[in-house]
Amino acid sequence: MKIQIKFLGGAKSVTGSRYLLEVDHTKILVDCGLFQGLKALRLRNWESFPISPSKIDMVILTHAHIDHSGYLPKLVKEGFNGPIYCTYPTLDLVQILLADSAKLQEEEAAYAQKKGYSRHEKPEPLYTVEDAKKVFPMLVGVEMETETVINENIKFTYYNAGHILGAAILKIKVKGEQQEKKIVFSGDLGRYHDPLLNPPSRLPFADVLLMESTYGNRIPEKRYPEEELGRAIRETYAKGGISLIPAFAVGRTQLILYHLHRLQQKGKIPNIPIYVDSPMAIDVTKLYKHYGHYHRLGPLFEEEGSNPFSFKNLHYYQSQEASMSLNHIRGDAIIISASGMATGGRVLHHLYHRLPNEQDSVIFVGYQAEGTRGRKLLDGDETARMYGIDVPVKASVYYIEGLSAHADQDELMEWAEGFTSKPKITFLIHGEIAASESMAKKINEELEWQTVVPNYLESFVLFDGI
Repeated sequence: MKIQIKFLGGAKSVTGSRYLLEVDHTKILVDCGLFQGLKALRLRNWESFPISPSKIDMVILTHAHIDHSGYLPKLVKEGFNGPIYCTYPTLDLVQILLADSAKLQEEEAAYAQKKGYSRHEKPEPLYTVEDAKKVFPMLVGVEMETETVINENIKFTYYNAGHILGAAILKIKVKGEQQEKKIVFSGDLGRYHDPLLNPPSRLPFADVLLMESTYGNRIPEKRYPEEELGRAIRETYAKGGISLIPAFAVGRTQLILYHLHRLQQKGKIPNIPIYVDSPMAIDVTKLYKHYGHYHRLGPLFEEEGSNPFSFKNLHYYQSQEASMSLNHIRGDAIIISASGMATGGRVLHHLYHRLPNEQDSVIFVGYQAEGTRGRKLLDGDETARMYGIDVPVKASVYYIEGLSAHADQDELMEWAEGFTSKPKITFLIHGEIAASESMAKKINEELEWQTVVPNYLESFVLFDGI
């Protein structure tokens, strides 16, 4: 039996996670993400898929984020027709995220054509809402820590990864004629002290390990993110401004609401209105109640006045008209809107109206990938291009460390040290080059593991003749 892997994405970048695992003639695609950020990466979404989608037998998702699931409608459109396995929360989240992703692409293409700022005579979305809906019947829900049998030689099990609701570490067991091998995909690992989610599970054995390295070069400092968030909001309030928080609808929005609720309860920020302007975030927040055993918030839902998703200053805005009305607010409010890296969605029109105002602020609370609008703002760009216009940046720009959904370097090492034996090989994936190489070096030196930072489209034979 021959086992090989090909890196179709998530190699030396934090987007487009796609890993093709071949066990003899069975082809398994682990994750099916959209490339985001730098234009050179985004263009890969439009290229022909490196393997005919019709030849892929199944997709196994680690979690719902678009950089892990967002290419699914295109894959199906091009001929994939197998099952897409995922945890039950991921099944619900993927439907919300893909529909939103398709809607944004349709709107962006229509707007580009109307305003004439696209190079194409008739700009087209990568996929439509109808394309996204064709994915939904193919989703197959799987319980955590329950072995799923693919065939007599291949089984897989999910374990909790933290990160977002339903995110999983994936262990695939392959049984040959003589040996059994375990291949582990970390997925995106969460924090060990996340106030919302349980810490990542530790696994004792892996013959081959694929490990994320988003923050592989981030040395943690003693920081108090809630305090820093409060300070940024107080400083903005003192100037009579609006605090705009770009936050991913899945995970970050819920965490920010948790911290804002606590800050207001403790009297550390004023009791000003908080607007969640993201229909998707509203839908996602409801899932926390439905999947209570996947997170740590149960006791807060039971006590009156302690639910961070429902309190007197919190307002959810669903309609486009309600969203636009926020442009008329001049001060003393907090607006949370997606996307978290300011690459699209409703947050763009808020940025368009807030960036030119010296009294307003933009507060980033999560990882900003290379080439994204969020990263450029953090790097100090004096203008931000939106809707074909260069918007001046006069608002204050903050970055709150410690609120990311990704494990830092120490936490990644702590998770790796949970293995009781050395993997034959460890691939450092889902990280920019410096982060992946730094993590590979640290693991190699401290744990004496063999590490590799793979290139895009690089292939490896993992086992031959087991």
